[in-house]
Amino acid sequence: MSRFKSELTDDQWKLIEPCLPELKRGKGGPKPIDNRACFEGTLWILRSGAR
Repeated sequence: MSRFKSELTDDQWKLIEPCLPELKRGKGGPKPIDNRACFEGTLWILRSGAR
């Protein structure tokens, strides 16, 4: 269950996803952040005008 309303539809995400790098986890590194969550956070900042 999602904690927030998605900015993108699944169809829109299917078009954007191939343009982003693949998530890879290094040895002992932190768990990578999901590309979609990161992209939607960027959209939220741009739409809201948050700093």
